[in-house]
Amino acid sequence: MAGLALDGSNPDVSLLYDINGLAKDAPPSFDRVMEFVGEYGILVALVLVVLCCWWSVRRHGSLEDSVTAVAGLVWAPLAAGVAVLVNVPIRGFVERPRPFLDHKGLEVLVAGKTDYSFVSDHATMAMAIGVGVFVAQRKFGLAALALAVIEGFCRVYMGVHYPTDVVGGFALGTAVALLLTPLALALLTPLLSAVSRSARLGWFVRSRAAREADLAAGTGAGTRPLGIPEPRPDDNNLAA
Repeated sequence: MAGLALDGSNPDVSLLYDINGLAKDAPPSFDRVMEFVGEYGILVALVLVVLCCWWSVRRHGSLEDSVTAVAGLVWAPLAAGVAVLVNVPIRGFVERPRPFLDHKGLEVLVAGKTDYSFVSDHATMAMAIGVGVFVAQRKFGLAALALAVIEGFCRVYMGVHYPTDVVGGFALGTAVALLLTPLALALLTPLLSAVSRSARLGWFVRSRAAREADLAAGTGAGTRPLGIPEPRPDDNNLAA
């Protein structure tokens, strides 16, 4: 399996040279920026998107919507971790060397990469988070998916992955995030529903202003359990 994409006529290799060739023509300062963005920047940006989305869903919509959305946001980074674990045996089975080991003339922006190439961990994590956020909230999810695509481009631009490494990472991240979402939400939603009713931890699911609005409307955490009637004035007082 290690012989993937060794032929220079392979479209995978041709696209690798086309994208990585941009690094040769770019100023060194721009390459340094791309190195940081591709190695750390996009993942940091995705974390910020998750946090911004969490801040937003706590403040808007119903309590039920907030619980479901926060559960999805908690699942997004967990999905990335699960996908990377799934990738461990895939990498060991395929054993695809890094492209710069088999192809000369590449501009490698990150030295010291000695592990296998297929599939890209960065692309896998980025897409798993992107899909997880998209399931939780569409608007922020689109931004997260766009960042995941940029991450994939950066990995090829940096000369550390073939394009198919990135596509494989996108497929793996998407598959893990989507296929395990029903199970993850089935486990996380009741937990976060309980958290939303906690006086100390309820802020994690619902902002203070939103919780106060829920109470004023007679819904959400802190309301009287269903089936228990509200206290009524004493009949004697009414007669008086």
